[in-house]
Amino acid sequence: MTELNQIDLLALLPADLAPDQLARAKTRFFKELALRCHKFYGGKVMTVPKAGVYGFPWFNIWYTPGVSSISTTIRDDNLASWSLTNRGNTVAVVSDSTRVLGDGDVTPAGGLGVMEGKAMLMKYLGGLDATALCIDSRDANGRNDPERIIQFVKMVQHSFAAINLEDISQPNCYRVLDALRDDCEIPVWHDDAQGTGSVALAGLINALKVADKEIGQVRIVFFGAGAANTATARLVLAAGADPDRVVMFDTKGALSRSRSDIESSPAFYRKWELCQRTNPDRIGTMKQAIKGADVLIAISQPGPEVVKPKWIRAMADKAIVFTLANPVPEIYPHAAHEAGAYIVATGRGDFPNQANNSLGFPGILKGAILARARHITDNMAIAAANSLAGFAENREHGISPDDILPKMSDHGMYSLE
Repeated sequence: MTELNQIDLLALLPADLAPDQLARAKTRFFKELALRCHKFYGGKVMTVPKAGVYGFPWFNIWYTPGVSSISTTIRDDNLASWSLTNRGNTVAVVSDSTRVLGDGDVTPAGGLGVMEGKAMLMKYLGGLDATALCIDSRDANGRNDPERIIQFVKMVQHSFAAINLEDISQPNCYRVLDALRDDCEIPVWHDDAQGTGSVALAGLINALKVADKEIGQVRIVFFGAGAANTATARLVLAAGADPDRVVMFDTKGALSRSRSDIESSPAFYRKWELCQRTNPDRIGTMKQAIKGADVLIAISQPGPEVVKPKWIRAMADKAIVFTLANPVPEIYPHAAHEAGAYIVATGRGDFPNQANNSLGFPGILKGAILARARHITDNMAIAAANSLAGFAENREHGISPDDILPKMSDHGMYSLE
């Protein structure tokens, strides 16, 4: 198959395409090419033995009878499983596929493509082996039950060095992460939340430097209050943002202490925490919140017409706009810039400033495993964000409005996280 880079792809498209048409054409091309490539290869990952087989007699060592000594050694000392098996380098990517990209509930098997992609990135960027485990979390009544995910992970944890939770819809994702953090003997990481939040924070740190603004002084609007953006808000606040200058919106409006619908729903306790901490003036509309805001972080639903140009036009000078929905951002970068945005980041690698969790999880999980950490805390995620931001700033060419974060090809960053 002929390798195509971004320049080659653009050369294949008509030169007179408008920016919106070009962006849509690229998205359609990538989706069609993905279908054909996945069908050709039959997926993205496979199992390859790493031990030498120097003739069939060696199976007496790698399997029975020799392997019995491995079983009894681990029986007597469970920690030996980390050195005598591949457990110490293996991650479980666990999902019930109820919130996959912008496609929603795609059925358990429908999430395998994303989970295999996660496993591929872990191997390629972090040297980790990973297994995609898409499970059916529905109870007898057809409702997705977080307890089924919790029990499943607790049962399989002894085969893995870490657990990567992925694409679990809210509010179940909050309950699953918090319960497993407390009960598991290995680190449990929710990449949609902690991973996205860590990378978004890294991008924000450098965007503020480029724009010559301070995190404690800027006004920030979060658009979307799902797992990713609530975690991002939590990390941004922990990193120094002023909660009195923060407003978050979900599908029903601005979060504040007046949101009795959230207060009365115990499953949404993470959102209620933000209701209590932010928006003390109880701003109710986007028109009020966005006027003069310095930063807009949108992680809501695929665009491109979800974030309105008029919102950006109402923002402060040198406005910072993160539109991180996948596979299509809430507004395309060219439209955001035309509306006055100074710095724009998306989750896609074919646009400048990719703020995607793929910049974080390979190094963060590898580091947690090597350190034999039992938990990956918010402070650890913030430390990773600072390392990621510092790596970008310390490159020879530094940072600029269109280059606030490293790229996945900058392999050196993963060892720093």
